[in-house]
Amino acid sequence: MLLLNNHLLPTAALPLPNRGLGFGDGFFETLVFADGRLRYAAHHAARMQQAAAGLYLELPGVLASAEALQATLARLAAANELPVARLRVQVWRAGGGRYTPTTGSTEWVATAEQLVADDSPIQKADFARETQAIYSPLSFCKGPQAWLYVRAAHERQQRGLDEIILCNGAGHVAEAGAAAVFWLKNDVLFTPALATGCVAGVRRAHLLRVARQHEVPCQEGLFGAEDILGAEAVFTANVAAVRPVLQLGAAQFATEHPLLAALLAWEQAG
Repeated sequence: MLLLNNHLLPTAALPLPNRGLGFGDGFFETLVFADGRLRYAAHHAARMQQAAAGLYLELPGVLASAEALQATLARLAAANELPVARLRVQVWRAGGGRYTPTTGSTEWVATAEQLVADDSPIQKADFARETQAIYSPLSFCKGPQAWLYVRAAHERQQRGLDEIILCNGAGHVAEAGAAAVFWLKNDVLFTPALATGCVAGVRRAHLLRVARQHEVPCQEGLFGAEDILGAEAVFTANVAAVRPVLQLGAAQFATEHPLLAALLAWEQAG
């Protein structure tokens, strides 16, 4: 079952013209429903509101707040009988037209599948050679620059890597292929700033909030490859999992780190 404009359907055909298909005029959100609730619902709602504002779109009421989003997607998870679900919400501008839009109203579809979480250590990662992160007014959200991550995933696969790390044109570390990247050194938590062009990940925001609540020093900034390669521990984080990185290029990192263990325990307790 899927939700098309809040109607539960077994399948759906999307009529043309479709501005999401034709112009990439929209965005998507990947979410996890587990234990009867939507994880990080407030962070997801905030990013969706920001994405809609950045694209001059009007979010429908059933998606416009954390409470509404939770209720809407709980219906979808229940309809698919999925106690733990990976959900995707795709939002695009309604109507036709060319580059100049004719409306700010939106259409949307939400789909669900069984979540198969993988929190195993990443054995082998390296920096991307063919694709760079690009900062834009919309690089914080998911969708407008999705081609970039498709290219990065292709390179990762071709090079036989378990993960790939993207840098921007200036050489600043930005993010992993489908996750935020963090590292630890001298009891400080580091992660690239949004100015690198990385996605404003909801797990990224949540981990930073948890760390600061427990008075862990956090640095968001413009860091070069030498900064992450000199770390004590490196890990990626998205809504599905936190995964330690064991090797990045020729650098190797600790399989366990007390600060990472503490961060995960604080997250779970909260």
